[in-house]
Amino acid sequence: MKSQKSPLRILLADDDEGDRLVFQEIFKEMDRDTTVHMVNDGQQLIDFLNKKNHPFPHIIFLDLNMPNMNGIECLKEIRSDDKCSNISIAIYSTSSSEKDIEETFLHGANIYITKPADYSDLKKVLAKSLAAVRMNSGSDFDKSNFVLKI
Repeated sequence: MKSQKSPLRILLADDDEGDRLVFQEIFKEMDRDTTVHMVNDGQQLIDFLNKKNHPFPHIIFLDLNMPNMNGIECLKEIRSDDKCSNISIAIYSTSSSEKDIEETFLHGANIYITKPADYSDLKKVLAKSLAAVRMNSGSDFDKSNFVLKI
């Protein structure tokens, strides 16, 4: 009988296909016990969470600028649903706007990541975000550790 923990379930919501492919490649390279699902926009994210035939992700990496339903709208909808309360949400965006950072913090995101342009920096920040989620699992994140830096 296996006593291993189940893989860390990761969901990326990003409309940029190149970003999705890089994200997936990085998690393959990390060689961690993860499963990664990807959706192209906010509505697909909400539809994914409403499906009954699979477990919820442990963490959602959420882009802010997406068609059909942007990241802020998704964040509000996810946080208004009690069944999604244990999902960690990492905002994963090109924006470093203080307004975006403040708004996502106030609406319940756990981590804010400004997408680095460099592949190795992106790999580091994604690894750091997983460590932060594991370390803070079951406890509240706070503003002092909200913006994740390399």
